[in-house]
Amino acid sequence: MEQITKSDLELFKKSLLSEIEKIYSDTKDGKDVEEKFGWLRSKSIRIRMNISPATLQNLRITGKIRFKKVLGSYYYNFDDIKKIFEDNNK
Repeated sequence: MEQITKSDLELFKKSLLSEIEKIYSDTKDGKDVEEKFGWLRSKSIRIRMNISPATLQNLRITGKIRFKKVLGSYYYNFDDIKKIFEDNNK
């Protein structure tokens, strides 16, 4: 079993911060970090799609969109939302 030293933790911290900076810099093409990973919070979805909180809740309850609940916040799959609204516009 290996022991973790303070210098190991410092190296890990630098590596982790570097990865986080890379993720943010990779999103300069107009997409935000949420959209890049495909999961958006409720407020972002409502603003982008111009829907009410009740509409989003109904989509969630009826199982029409995938969601995850993390620490009390709902995250929705952006592709699912786009597909629903594209289908309704046809």
